[in-house]
Amino acid sequence: MIRASHPGFALVELCVVLAVMAILATFAAPSFVAWQTRDQVDARARSLFATLSLARAEAARRGARVTLCRIDASRHCLAAGRSCDNGVTDWSCGWGLFVDRDGVPTLLRVQPAMTSVSIAGTSTELSFTPPSGQVIGGFRSFDFAPRGGESVTSAAARRCIRIAAGGRARMTQGGCGASA
Repeated sequence: MIRASHPGFALVELCVVLAVMAILATFAAPSFVAWQTRDQVDARARSLFATLSLARAEAARRGARVTLCRIDASRHCLAAGRSCDNGVTDWSCGWGLFVDRDGVPTLLRVQPAMTSVSIAGTSTELSFTPPSGQVIGGFRSFDFAPRGGESVTSAAARRCIRIAAGGRARMTQGGCGASA
């Protein structure tokens, strides 16, 4: 009498495979979380960098003052003394880009809040002026870092945007206090 074989896994083999997968997932999860955190910080920094580049270009193109400021829920600029989520110079509540034509501000671009990324700016708003998009007030910087956790101290999880008096922005890895 020939016995029919049933191909497949035995219960013990299945348990061993599941245990190995669980161990691998345990070691891979922190790496994935750190990658996701770095990606969020980088995306937020690139978004502000693009907005700064647009502000400078629009000031030169339109021949009008273009202002970048922190915004509230109704998409209006926060007053200079008003606090955002994490202080007076915190930009994580979002920002708006406005062009000023005859005293009337017109919204060009808006970026909503992202509370998982801390953005520390040296001022509460920036104005780019014609003819070549200079920044009023000289050099400025923005420091991007994940909020909370131990990855805040990691230079790989931080970004810095520095803006020269001429209005040109430059983004680097690491915090603004770090040597570039």
